[in-house]
Amino acid sequence: KAYEIFSRGFTSGVFQFESPGMRDILRRYQPTRIEDLTALNALYRPGPLQGGMLDDFIERKHGRKAIAYDLPELRPILEETYGVILYQEQVMQIASRLAGYSLGEADILRRAMGKKKAEEMASQRERFIRGALERNFPQRKIERIFDLMEQFAGYGFNKSHSAAYAFLAFVTAYLKAHYPVDFMAALLTSETGNPVKIAKYINECRDMNITVLPPDVNSSDWSFTPVADLLGDAIRFGLGAVKNLGPSAVEGIRAAREPLGRFRSIYQFCDTADLASINRRMIESLIRAGAMDSLEGNRAQLMAVVEGAMEAGQRAQRARESGQEGLFGEAFIAEHGHEEKPLPVVPEFALREKLLGEKEMLGFYVTGHPLDQYEEKTHELATHSSGNLEGLEKGVEVALCGVITGVQRKRNREGKPWASMVLEDRNGAVEALLFTTNFERLSSMLAEDQAVLVRGLVLPEENAPPKISVQDIVPLEVARVPLPSLISIRVWLRKNGDAANGNAGDRVAALNDLFRRKAGDTQVRLRLESPRDFTVILDVPTKVRPDREFRAEIEKLCGAEAIEVLAN
Repeated sequence: KAYEIFSRGFTSGVFQFESPGMRDILRRYQPTRIEDLTALNALYRPGPLQGGMLDDFIERKHGRKAIAYDLPELRPILEETYGVILYQEQVMQIASRLAGYSLGEADILRRAMGKKKAEEMASQRERFIRGALERNFPQRKIERIFDLMEQFAGYGFNKSHSAAYAFLAFVTAYLKAHYPVDFMAALLTSETGNPVKIAKYINECRDMNITVLPPDVNSSDWSFTPVADLLGDAIRFGLGAVKNLGPSAVEGIRAAREPLGRFRSIYQFCDTADLASINRRMIESLIRAGAMDSLEGNRAQLMAVVEGAMEAGQRAQRARESGQEGLFGEAFIAEHGHEEKPLPVVPEFALREKLLGEKEMLGFYVTGHPLDQYEEKTHELATHSSGNLEGLEKGVEVALCGVITGVQRKRNREGKPWASMVLEDRNGAVEALLFTTNFERLSSMLAEDQAVLVRGLVLPEENAPPKISVQDIVPLEVARVPLPSLISIRVWLRKNGDAANGNAGDRVAALNDLFRRKAGDTQVRLRLESPRDFTVILDVPTKVRPDREFRAEIEKLCGAEAIEVLAN
């Protein structure tokens, strides 16, 4: 199960294996043993990546490239790295085994290769070849082996260092595989105060089918905690993630909740919680974060009575402190203590306002996302997300759907206007730059909290996340998914007339059902291809909507590349 975590690229929080580039390599490499993780740690560096060594290594791992050894003595040294000299220790072993180097001499060779000094290397070459010839190894092969050692030592890695990292990564992945809810709860807690990382990890929780529940004064502690939910295993948001709340306020809430079990209303909350450590701003932050949704009333109603509830609570607490509660008993409490007025009849905040409140108080959206209402559009229009831009080359065209935040309008040295903004999606955020050439045309689209489609060019950054050069902005509300007016669907027939992917009758019934469910404005033309070199073309009377779901089902029914666009 731990290696499945690596193979699927579910490595958020896994030491050394968390970056998007490494995740992509893991999915290609499919590690199955600790030696694989050790090798990837050594390979995921500029030298091996730029030299194509990593791609070669993956091909060898999967048997798509032959593994050969110049001498049989190299097999026990290089077998675990598929015939490739990867580690500094391997260079030392080869020198010892083939040329009779002592361990001290082999270490001097390793250091000489790292320094790449011509004089030293010439001396080491002569020593290596002489020692190997004395042991009757063929000179041509020995010279080639030294050349390979010299080449790979330029970016050879210390195996003991890489193995220690790999072991720590495996232990981390083991915990994630066998205790996923506890692991992700701890990971989220470790990043409290970092909304970008929190959003990223919450997204991975969803991919792992772990529900992340919003903060709640009736069940949250300071940190993120594993809980049993009706929907299965879940993680409850910690109150420590709510803006304006400190440890003393959270502890005050817990202390008041413990004897009650649950707070029923905001009045009861203010009556029992220590209002010396919990002020009005904190309570309003809890309401806006959704942490009081389990109390009576909606967020708008709770916000409307915060002041009155706090005044009633303060009166009750003063009465208890002065001993009046014991002196006058229930009659005084009824009149002056735990007062509960009916909540005002006010409409709940609009969904947009609720989500913006969560974003402001928590740093991200919890109970929903502004992109939810555009889910189908985002699947069709977006080519990338903020989480998979790393590793793309400069100038690659991308399309992202997200929410505009953090707009800053600026001027360059020539006084010409440009702007920067942050585009947030479910995977995180990316900085987008609107340069002078496109500013006048698109500046009116720079509205805070607007859901948009942004088309742009990738701008890689050294030691920093990539940015986007904005070329176009379209509000998702008016963005259109371009669909063709005419498509062709190819169905291959066997000699007996049955469809190549199954019985023809079943295939036709499945296609008819799909056309009915996906009715739209695109004309469909069926091409029935026969192995006898003839084609039957049929125009389908039902028009369809060939969206992503439609295309996926056609691929299952008729095979890959069955759809061809004939007219836009």
